[in-house]
This record gives sequence, C-alpha cells and structure tokens, in this order.
Amino acid sequence: MIDRDRLIEIFLEVAKIEGLSCNERGVADYIRNFMKPLGVSVEEDDTAKITGGNSGNLICKVGSGGSFALLAHMDTARSTGTLQPQVIEDRICSDGTTILGADDRAGVAVILYAVETAVKHKMQYPDFTAGFTVCEETTLAGSLNLQFDDNIQMAFVLDSSKRPGNIISQSYGAQAFRARFIGKASHSGVAPEKGISAIAAAAKGISEIQLGRLDDITTANIGKMNGGTATNVVPAETFLEGEARSLDPAKVEAVIANIQEKFQSAADAFGATLEFEANWEFRPYHLKPDMPAYRRAVKAVSDAGLAPVAAITPGGSDANSLNANRFPAVNFGIGAQNPHSNDEFILLEDLQKTAEIALALIKG
Repeated sequence: MIDRDRLIEIFLEVAKIEGLSCNERGVADYIRNFMKPLGVSVEEDDTAKITGGNSGNLICKVGSGGSFALLAHMDTARSTGTLQPQVIEDRICSDGTTILGADDRAGVAVILYAVETAVKHKMQYPDFTAGFTVCEETTLAGSLNLQFDDNIQMAFVLDSSKRPGNIISQSYGAQAFRARFIGKASHSGVAPEKGISAIAAAAKGISEIQLGRLDDITTANIGKMNGGTATNVVPAETFLEGEARSLDPAKVEAVIANIQEKFQSAADAFGATLEFEANWEFRPYHLKPDMPAYRRAVKAVSDAGLAPVAAITPGGSDANSLNANRFPAVNFGIGAQNPHSNDEFILLEDLQKTAEIALALIKG
C-alpha cells in the first residue's frame, strides 16, 4: 500500500526547490540529505565541469548498487523558486503564476519515496541504484555523461508526461541547426542599393522550406530569429535557430540538408553569405518487446494494476541518451501533464500509480 500523504509530502518539498538547468545544487543537496539517514551512499560525478553548472549527476547506491537503476532529472525548464503548490481535489497544481515542476520533480519524489519505503519497511528487494541527472531540459548533458557502474545493465526513467501505464517504446530524435546570413550594412534611406539585407535573404530562405508537421513521423521548426541594428540600417546579419525531429534519423538528416540548401540558394540570390551548422540533440530509439528491460517494464506496469501501452513520444529524455550509448533504458509515463506551462498538473492517482510502478520495478 502506498502512503499517499508521505508521497505528496516529499513531492511538495522537492518541487519548491529552485533548480533550473545548471543550477541543480539545491535539489542535489536535498537528495543527499534525504538518503543519508537511510544509509544509502551518494556519489556525485564531475559532469558540472562539462556543463559549467553547480552540480553533477547523483548516483545513489542501495546496497551494492545492483544491476538496474531508477532515473529522474533534477532540473526544471522554468523556475519553481516562488512555487505555491495547490492540492485540489484530485490533483496537484501551482497557483497559476509558475509551473508546478512535476516534470520531473514527480519522478524525483517517486524514486525517493520508493527508496525510503524499501529501506524502512525492510522489503525483500535486490540491490539497486537511484540516479538523478542534471541539464535534461537543455542539452541532456547529464545523461550523456552519466557513468553507471559496470554491473548496471538497464535503467528505468520516470519522466514522460503521458499517464502511468504508458511505456515509451519509441522516441523521436532531433537535430538542431543554427544559420547566420551575412549581408552588408548601409544607410537604408541614403543608399539602400549599396546594402545587402540579411533579413530579406533569411526571409526568402524561410519561404522556401516547409515547417510544422511534414509527415506522420517528422516535424521541423524555426524557434528563434533575430537580426538588424536599427530601422535606418540595411541589416548586415540575421541569425536563425531551429530543429527537425523524426522517428527516422534519415528523414531528420534529409530535412536539415534541404533547409541548408534552400538557405544557401537564398543567400546566393541576394549576394549574401551563409554560415550553417547542425548537430544531433538526441537520437531516436525503438525498444523491442523481447528486450529484458522492456519485459521488466511491462511486468511492473501490470503489477501496478495497469494495462501496459506501448507509446511513441516526439519529446527527448534521458532515455534517448542512454539508448544512443547502447545502454537499455525505458521511459515511463508519470502523468506530469501540460509540462513547462503554468497549467501543469499531476493527478494524485497518477503520482500514486507511478510509485506503485517504481516499487514493482524494485521488487523485480
């Protein structure tokens, strides 16, 4: 049986701790202090040297650390420093002025609750590891640099906004791109013909590409654009940032190549110069039903009294990083709905069911 009051208590405590990406120290300290009276060893890696943040990943070993890990990320996409959480009827939400931070403080709280329950109630369970990562919301740098002990064979990530019962069997991958159109500045009233408008070249390039949903499994977006210095100056530079996502890595690469081609053509048409670069932010993955980690995930969901559902997500998570490194990782729906918005909430039922799944994973 889940002690719902204790689970909610832990969530409300950890949700209110400020912990934007690269600023997870407060959350890390909370976890360290939580684990100490339970006799769980806590190690912090040196990922902070890579991210420039104030905390590394935490690796918490219950016993010897065992052969599997439960994983959640400590950072939030937006601030929870002034969070006023509300427990209202069937859910937890904010007061509407901030995010709730259930993404992924619900995952953090559930893992902490599961560790506490297993240890204090002396459950029969194998040794295992609890991992808490940094910078998931920005670069996935935490999971990209996470170093588990060699005996860890699989990980279970508690971080999908889908409701409990959903097991993420497939995830999109994404490439980010950055483009810089370089034109020539001149006075827009005195001698506009002497200038080359970087904004006009960029606008032509954008008009030549397709954005939004390209097909059933592929999307493209330009999320940032800025350029120019004053209304009376032909703009010499314009910067664009965007991305392409798909379940198929070849489609991502084809979309990025097409964008670069169209942008180059537009730059040439105006006599401008283009600088363009792209990189994988996270790669897609597809878990097979016969994988030991996936079978264990299905059993845990079933043991929690839910019907397992193989789900696809367009969002990236620490599971993408781990699977890209050929380390089996399964992401679970935890019900952190409307993530990153002031309307974010989590149903009490979903928080409890996620805890049941976590305990089922521990029991094996």
